[in-house]
Amino acid sequence: MPEFPDVELYLHALRPRVVGKTLLGVRIGSPFVLRTVDPSLDEAAGKRVLDLRRLGKRIVLELQGDIYIVIHLMIAGRFRWKPAGQKIPSRLGLAAFDFDDGTLLLTEASKKKRAAIHLCRGEDALHQHDPGGVEPLEIDFTEFRDALLERNHTVKRALTDPRIFSGIGNAYSDEILHRAKLSPLIWTKRMTEEQLRCLRDATREVLSEWLARLIAQHGGAFPEKVTAFRPEMAAHGKYGEPCPACGDPIQRIVFADRETNYCPTCQTGGKLLADRALSRLLKGDWPRSLEELESLRRG
Repeated sequence: MPEFPDVELYLHALRPRVVGKTLLGVRIGSPFVLRTVDPSLDEAAGKRVLDLRRLGKRIVLELQGDIYIVIHLMIAGRFRWKPAGQKIPSRLGLAAFDFDDGTLLLTEASKKKRAAIHLCRGEDALHQHDPGGVEPLEIDFTEFRDALLERNHTVKRALTDPRIFSGIGNAYSDEILHRAKLSPLIWTKRMTEEQLRCLRDATREVLSEWLARLIAQHGGAFPEKVTAFRPEMAAHGKYGEPCPACGDPIQRIVFADRETNYCPTCQTGGKLLADRALSRLLKGDWPRSLEELESLRRG
């Protein structure tokens, strides 16, 4: 799922292409993607794009007439910038936003169609699409701490809860926790002041660094491969690969269709966290350290 740096990268690429331009119309390639009927797409046609903004992980087009188009990419939704009038791809295409000098395609490479387009009228209606999380780069330490400690969750869950923090998901939470040297399963209300400050600093550093890196990589080009798995990442998607800090193999926790990656040596004092997938394979005989895990694998 595109997260804070990825959505901001899209905004960076879209602003010079669509802000100030007239939206000629919206073509729908898959009817499920449009989740509202009022205002209608006909009302949006012919309106000028006044601004773009991020609302959590959503991208918002502000149009003349107090109309907003809210696009939630979910897990597999992506944008493509193509020549004007580009045909919507038959298999992956969801919608096309037409402008004089280009077409913004919305695609989704998944059988589970989750991406969504909403139209709304006015700031009050737009606010209903905001999950309510605070912006992690716009708050001081006290605000960060208060948001984190309002509920008692594991720190991984807290970072990825859109009601607590805006725009952070599975990938960048792994990177943040690796940078902060914190277990993903530590309970927020058991964290020390030092751990809270480390987490806040790591959150700001990771999000800022990745945003700057992605913008530098793409320059003025439109991003065609927005992904949660990047080779430069330290932990996320690196199961079994050496930790860049200590060299020991990155481990994982698998739950449903989500995987959390962490380094036992750097983050959990050498302790392995229970992973359902491997626990079933080992019939519940879960090793407590990397050494025990390697011994079981050799056996």
